[in-house]
Amino acid sequence: MKKELNDFIEKFLDPPKEYTLIPFWFLNDELSEEKIYKYLRDFLDHGVYGVIPHARIGLPKSIGFMSEKWLYYVRLIVDFAHKNGMIVILYDEGMYPSGSCSGKVVERNPLYSARAIVRRERGKSKLENNEELIYEDAKYEYIHTRSKGVIRGIHFGEDDNEPGAPPAGDILNPEAVESFLELVLDVYYRELGEYFGKTIIGIFTDEPNPLGRKPIKDAHPWTWGMLEYANKLLGYDFRSALPYLWERDSEISNRIRRDFEKVVQKRLEDSFYKPYMERCEKYGICLTGHPKGPMDLSVLKYFHIPGQDIVWRWVEPYKPNSIEGPESTGPKCSVSAKVHFGRKRNSNECFGAYGWELTYDEMEWLTGWLLVRGVDMLVPHAFYYSIEGPRKDERPPDVGPHNIWWNNYKLYADKCRRICWINGEGTPVVSVAILTDGYSLPWEVAKILFENQIDFLYLDFETLTEKGEIREGKVKVGEQLYSLIVCDGIDKLPSGILNKLSEVIEKGRCIFYGKEVSGVKIGFFDREKFISYVRGIVELDVIVVPWYSGLRYRHVRYEKLDIYIFFNEGKQSVEGEIDVKAKGDYLWLDPNTGKVKPKGKSRFLRLLPGEMEVLLVGDKV
Repeated sequence: MKKELNDFIEKFLDPPKEYTLIPFWFLNDELSEEKIYKYLRDFLDHGVYGVIPHARIGLPKSIGFMSEKWLYYVRLIVDFAHKNGMIVILYDEGMYPSGSCSGKVVERNPLYSARAIVRRERGKSKLENNEELIYEDAKYEYIHTRSKGVIRGIHFGEDDNEPGAPPAGDILNPEAVESFLELVLDVYYRELGEYFGKTIIGIFTDEPNPLGRKPIKDAHPWTWGMLEYANKLLGYDFRSALPYLWERDSEISNRIRRDFEKVVQKRLEDSFYKPYMERCEKYGICLTGHPKGPMDLSVLKYFHIPGQDIVWRWVEPYKPNSIEGPESTGPKCSVSAKVHFGRKRNSNECFGAYGWELTYDEMEWLTGWLLVRGVDMLVPHAFYYSIEGPRKDERPPDVGPHNIWWNNYKLYADKCRRICWINGEGTPVVSVAILTDGYSLPWEVAKILFENQIDFLYLDFETLTEKGEIREGKVKVGEQLYSLIVCDGIDKLPSGILNKLSEVIEKGRCIFYGKEVSGVKIGFFDREKFISYVRGIVELDVIVVPWYSGLRYRHVRYEKLDIYIFFNEGKQSVEGEIDVKAKGDYLWLDPNTGKVKPKGKSRFLRLLPGEMEVLLVGDKV
């Protein structure tokens, strides 16, 4: 144990560089070798050992995305990174969402523009070129047409509200996706292949959107052959169901819309994510980035490094949106994907569009919020090459070299690297799984578990079916053994899932909260009764006296050591006696310095708001 402890403390002080922050680097002005090298050396000096070169608005038109000149500058960055032990993740678009190659996919073939199905009054207009009449009823025609969606471009005049915005590609069309991969990934491999799988570890895809940005009003995603695809997937003729996509709040329209959302998601998986993943594997790099929605869990099985993002202040320190609503589920989404899909890492693109008013304390709090949920690769949005003119206000702030905290940034970067290393190398210890269809993640019951120091992961139907084993009324998925399965917001469990969980249900280890689920015998509508039952079923991992609703924790095993990360998300300081399930002596570490704290084997935990500590538990530590 002494050797394991010493090795851990030594690595904690200076973890492997692969756990570095990997920021978006906005290349948004005229580029020069001298300035690129100056920035990269500065990044190294400030503890940043990786970058994502990202074309952004402000690049001169002489540097088009994937042009010879663009590739020349990317090669400069990769060459420098290779010589200096840095890592690079390529970015697949100019600018986003992914799938267009800055309009070149549509330039190659106009039929590859993003498609949609729209509703028009009968007899009001004729079909235009490359439009299809899919269905008609007494009042409307349902027409397959261009969505007219765009992406944000990389030159002035090309933002999504400007005439020059590049057209979005049809990422539901396998042929259009193949064109995109040829124009981007194949070209990168041709030019930089000697670095793939070494200095270049992956490629970042950014919120692929079948409609593109700013599509025509009341459009739904569509493509060639979509009706036949939907019919086969759903097992019924979807043609006559189309009108319900434009209805709201009836039982049948809600069901049809959910069915259609699953059709679109599955088509996106088949046409975009699966071939993209396979191409990355062929070239020896990881597909990373994040899907469009924060609760898109199922699609993350195609990511070698599953990810999500927090942007636009959708999550804020000490506010309800940090623990309520869809955006609050993002980190647990990517972490659950990492664990259940057998990945080594998971990522989060963070701080984008929080504004120049973002403070250092806010950034620290958001970082802790992500890390204590298990994120192990942070992608700060963003470091700016230039903040000249309007560049300064393009999805700000610069959280790196142009910010007031840059001189002390290495302390922050080293802290992040330490906790990312623990999260990346440790095996999570979790006893509760929240069941999901993989498309919607319940947050109400997650909030209750968070506030009572009961950790959890999201478990999707597909993973449960394919990988789940029932062991004495518990559910084993890989290295995780779940003592309790919780259903929240599920209308009906598929028959296969009910059969799979029959023993678990009989033993009272599968329950519902808030909404009754047919076939599940035990459930609760009262928060206190629910948490009381959970505490009776699950051996509590962390007990703090007095109780604090704002205290979060993460428990991982690293070799023979148990590691606990504690973070105070609340406005109130935490001061109390702590007891954990792991047996052994306590040793406290400071994530800011990497050193052992001078509090001995104390079981007293004191955390100011936004503060984090690390606890080691082991024999004779």
